[in-house]
Amino acid sequence: MSKLAAIRIRGQIGIDVNIRKTLIVLKLLNKHVCAVFENTPSMKGMLVKVKDYVAWGEIDDETYTLLMEKRGEEYKGPLKDKSGKIDYSKKYIEINGKKIKPVFRMHPPKGGYEKKGIKTPYTMGGALGYRADKMNDLVKKMI
Repeated sequence: MSKLAAIRIRGQIGIDVNIRKTLIVLKLLNKHVCAVFENTPSMKGMLVKVKDYVAWGEIDDETYTLLMEKRGEEYKGPLKDKSGKIDYSKKYIEINGKKIKPVFRMHPPKGGYEKKGIKTPYTMGGALGYRADKMNDLVKKMI
């Protein structure tokens, strides 16, 4: 089963509450953050819902391992929220005995986004929405 990668392209201002909640569930809290998911119908449904704020598509195993090596951050245990309580909802990915955070902070893409920018869908020459296998190219530009 292939994996889906999603990268948040647009910021937080003016987002509908339901879309904001979906982005929180997907752990895409800031711009230029990438998360990798299993390819399930529920994940696809959530990604279709937030298609105007993220770029998403399938990535191959080579790109996934490159992403883990270059941008994977070590997981150091549960974090405390503002009230001092421990938040156990933050999970980790375990690869070769190493615990890695489930999200990857990326650089802006080298050479920029597509010609029509970050407000236009990928099918019309922009950066947003479903990219299919071309997601590998965007991830490599942002590593």
